Amino acid sequence: MAAQILDYYGIRWEYEPTTFPIEWDSKGDVIASFSPDFYLPDFDLYIELTTMSQKLVTKKNRKVRRLRELYPDVRVKIFYQKDFRALCFKYGLAYPHGAGSGGAA
Repeated sequence: MAAQILDYYGIRWEYEPTTFPIEWDSKGDVIASFSPDFYLPDFDLYIELTTMSQKLVTKKNRKVRRLRELYPDVRVKIFYQKDFRALCFKYGLAYPHGAGSGGAA
């Protein structure tokens, strides 16, 4: 659905093109990483979509906050379930069934 909106407006996008390490163990090995859903190269902006229930997004918020701390020059915007529903409604797209379970739509 998000890709359809981006395509409709002719916005170039890449799906999960970059994985950012966000946590390391004592040996320096990566133990947590984060791959935002979309990258919009013309805007130099990453977008993370979460269609999870608002109360279940704590972990995702923590990852976005950590990404911003470690990579301050990386621009990232998170869209929540309510934001995605509003976009679907605005553009006449059916809100996908099962969209409350998480992940990009």
